[in-house]
Amino acid sequence: MTEEHAAGVADGVRPVILDTNIVLDLLVFNDAATPPLRDALQAGRLQWVATAPMRDELERVLAYPHIAKRLAFYGLSPEQVLQARDAQVQTVDVPPKASVTCKDPDDQKFIDLAVAQRCTVLSKDHAVLCMAKRLQVLGAHAQVAIQ
Repeated sequence: MTEEHAAGVADGVRPVILDTNIVLDLLVFNDAATPPLRDALQAGRLQWVATAPMRDELERVLAYPHIAKRLAFYGLSPEQVLQARDAQVQTVDVPPKASVTCKDPDDQKFIDLAVAQRCTVLSKDHAVLCMAKRLQVLGAHAQVAIQ
């Protein structure tokens, strides 16, 4: 457990990792399931942690044509979404590979960080969610919404 993580838990702030789809739901689509997450982040009950490769993935996804259309619909630019993300995220170093492997190599970075930080990764991705029991053994969690 990192020193920062231990301090956050002691302060009652829980670290949380958001996969890219959850980030889109939170920052672009204002999905109906995101208000509890937004409230917990704004109130400081949760601390969103992420790595630079997670930001890179979001930047890449924001350029997908179908996402670009949605951004235009909501009157957002990729830069605005990235700025909103950056304003809320505590960026941490890329951790070593976890002892468990995700079926989707693109999702491994979320698993690795969840195990390293011993925290929850919020995801709607089946490849991540099916790892919930294996992650729990390692002190991490995978779930769809905050609890």
